Amino acid sequence: MPANDSPVGCYGRVTASGAIRPGRVGEVMVSIRGGVEAFLARDADGGSIDAYEEIAVVDYRPPREVVVTRLYEKEDSS
Repeated sequence: MPANDSPVGCYGRVTASGAIRPGRVGEVMVSIRGGVEAFLARDADGGSIDAYEEIAVVDYRPPREVVVTRLYEKEDSS
């Protein structure tokens, strides 16, 4: 992937089966280069991000891993 095509700053969503858990990678689909691509993903804070949650990419680890953060805070169900 050329340097100018870095996924950092791009947005996406955790896949249906790719929930991110502490110490484990998940899977996200990221909008990049006019399309959508799959990346392995870790949470920037080492926490969990559930399936279908929207994310933003904050770091890239070649060849196909990204570090992400939740785009919106999780709503309290209380």
